[in-house]
Amino acid sequence: MTIAKLAIDTGYETSAVYGWARQVGFAQVAPVKGLEGFNRASPVTGPTYVDATIGGKRLRRGARLWTVATSTFKTETYRFLRLDPLDVSNPAAGEDHAPGFIHLPGWVDAEWLKQLTAEQLVTVKTKRGFSKLEWQKLRERNEALDCRVYARAAAWILGADRWSDARWEELAAQFAVADAKGMAPTWGTGQIRKAQVRRVARSRYMG
Repeated sequence: MTIAKLAIDTGYETSAVYGWARQVGFAQVAPVKGLEGFNRASPVTGPTYVDATIGGKRLRRGARLWTVATSTFKTETYRFLRLDPLDVSNPAAGEDHAPGFIHLPGWVDAEWLKQLTAEQLVTVKTKRGFSKLEWQKLRERNEALDCRVYARAAAWILGADRWSDARWEELAAQFAVADAKGMAPTWGTGQIRKAQVRRVARSRYMG
């Protein structure tokens, strides 16, 4: 699978990020800025057009910036991590896992898992005496969690949350995803596709 949408943090070397995003194209790359707190209306807002400095030249409205309510996606991630592997809510559907269940790759190690769960949601008091929920670090390194949050934001920007079942079935057939019986689903041709051999491709985004 190629990269459908890539979110990149603008919190460091902002000008360089904008320049690279413009070079690759904003159709594939989404510069993002994380904000604390919850946005229940929409976890991602934008894009807004911001000024960008490219090669020492200031471009008005030269970049598109998306704002991400990181707390919303962190809460979703931890909720998904607590899901039972077996989808007991709808056994008739024949699904092995509940919707949202997070599948971890085989290469993850203890450090990566600690980074993924490096924060906790706590209730704190504001200066005015009100209570609010806030994510706080349990350890300094939390890059795995940040990557998960921004990847989730990229999927939101791409529109994956609004895709129909037919769209997901189309993608499954396109990449020859096998079903529970080990057969790839049909799509278009009316015939069962053979499972494709896994290929490793280097992303053009990384040069």
